[in-house]
Amino acid sequence: MDLILVGLSHKTAPIEVRERIAFPEEHLPTALQQLQAESDLNEGMIVATCNRVEILVHGRRGHFQIVEAVKKFLYSYHALKPPFLENYLYSHLRHDAINHLFRVTSSLDSMVVGEPQILAQVKKAYTLACQAGSVGRHLGDLIPRAFFVVKKVRTSTRIGAAAVSVSSVAVELARKILGDLDSKTV
Repeated sequence: MDLILVGLSHKTAPIEVRERIAFPEEHLPTALQQLQAESDLNEGMIVATCNRVEILVHGRRGHFQIVEAVKKFLYSYHALKPPFLENYLYSHLRHDAINHLFRVTSSLDSMVVGEPQILAQVKKAYTLACQAGSVGRHLGDLIPRAFFVVKKVRTSTRIGAAAVSVSSVAVELARKILGDLDSKTV
């Protein structure tokens, strides 16, 4: 049995590709049920944001078979044809998957490091996966640990002390270039 994470993010795929495999929040329960039914996986969770789509699964088969099952699901669910996603997807196995999940949830892998929205998005994804019945013992133990790691990162570092969103970073840059923005409108 293996824990696998398959996904793509702002680091690996342009926005046009990320938009093609987006999962609106209201579709996640149905998508999770389809993922489990089509892929024969024990557990699954989909984290879908504007900057990433990642599917964390625990399955009975080996790494290669699980990754291929998740890819097949992505192609099927979004009515895409291979090899559309091949150059953009990454996969992480066992400890690497856990490490990646902790980095993402702690916003260390975000476009703006320290932004707090990803934690809320992972919590929502976890809640929806629990409600869909796709969380078992493995993800049920792992995801709360990720939330503990986030708390530890935030209390032990100054992450999030500066600008923590793309828009706030843009305003700071505009201030540096233009000076006082009080008389400016957008």
